[in-house]
Amino acid sequence: MTPRSLRLLVLVALVLLAVGSPAFTHDHWISKGAYRNPAGEWCCGAGDCFSISGETVTVSAAGYVLRELNEVVPYTEAQPSPDGAYWRCKRPDGTRRCFFAPPPNS
Repeated sequence: MTPRSLRLLVLVALVLLAVGSPAFTHDHWISKGAYRNPAGEWCCGAGDCFSISGETVTVSAAGYVLRELNEVVPYTEAQPSPDGAYWRCKRPDGTRRCFFAPPPNS
């Protein structure tokens, strides 16, 4: 492999990693959408939103139960997730700032 083809391969790999990463998705719709929570706070800043596996979320009468975080998000505090995934945005102290859930019946 020539040095030029190796550089090209590395560049392609880096682009694929950037496009496929959760941070790219976050930058793509959460920050660009200028979402706010019910208190009026912006949902995201640098690196404070992350996806949550749907397998770890259950629905109860009280709201969305995030088992891994031992947290219940009331339905009134959840926003529809345009990408169909669960997302949680946190404040610097780790408390929840925003929560996104797939729309009902999706």
